[in-house]
Amino acid sequence: MDDGMSDNPEPTKLRLPPWIRVSLAGHGKYTETRQTIEELKLHSVCEEARCPNLSHCWGRGVATFMILGDICTRGCRFCSVGKGKPLEVDQEEPVRVAEAVDRMGLKHVVVTSVDRDDLPDGGSEVIARTTMEIRRRNHQVTVELLVPDFQGAEKSIRTVVESAPDILNHNLETVPRLYPRVRPKAGYHQSLRLLQYARELRSSIVTKTGIMVGLGEERRELVSLMQDVVEHGIQILTIGQYLRPTRNHLPVSRYVTPDEFAELKEIGEALGIGHVESGPLVRSSYQADAQFDALNANRLVQS
Repeated sequence: MDDGMSDNPEPTKLRLPPWIRVSLAGHGKYTETRQTIEELKLHSVCEEARCPNLSHCWGRGVATFMILGDICTRGCRFCSVGKGKPLEVDQEEPVRVAEAVDRMGLKHVVVTSVDRDDLPDGGSEVIARTTMEIRRRNHQVTVELLVPDFQGAEKSIRTVVESAPDILNHNLETVPRLYPRVRPKAGYHQSLRLLQYARELRSSIVTKTGIMVGLGEERRELVSLMQDVVEHGIQILTIGQYLRPTRNHLPVSRYVTPDEFAELKEIGEALGIGHVESGPLVRSSYQADAQFDALNANRLVQS
């Protein structure tokens, strides 16, 4: 892994390598998915975060819903979600998300949110209510919540966990050394503690986290991070290539090869992580149902 760390643009223009190829054409259920999101006045992290897999997921009739608005109170330098002063909370949003899940016939749904540091509970009540509304319509849906850190507030974490999601996801994003550059308003150990605390509250919950590579991290730092993941009882880890959304965001330090991604998966699972999803276009919620299935399959093999 790259040893460098610089706030300056790349010394030379890095070209996308041949193993990163993003399809932009809509296909399959793409139009239907877009119409559902627009008609129900919902946001998707697929669009807001400029996910490279949007066309593929929407074509499958799958989307990751982003609640509590589309304006984040944080200013992370890797993320393209809008920053600033959020609007008032839409109390009917959980109902509309549940309706979208029903319309789309989803069996596994991922719901995420912007950071809402302006709210006393960080938005935890609305997140929990979204889980309950989804389940009210269909008890068979597997619910995955990708949550903010709630500034470490245990009460907010309890509120979310008590809504009984199947999977609680919170992304570490990068190694601790790079937090001041990448995630300046967050805390590495605070994020680990959030996931550990969720398991303490509800032992049946699956915890999950994700990181980006290509930001200047070193190999030894990634191994140390994976050891932390194991020590905090986190069962799923996703590893994907950081792609710069705009010139105003952090530059890409390097493009990690598919062989390196495969090696990271092997290291993580050898250390004891239940399932590691690792690849150039892997994202936390990309094919999340398959990640969950792979974890369960690994559990059966080990039992």
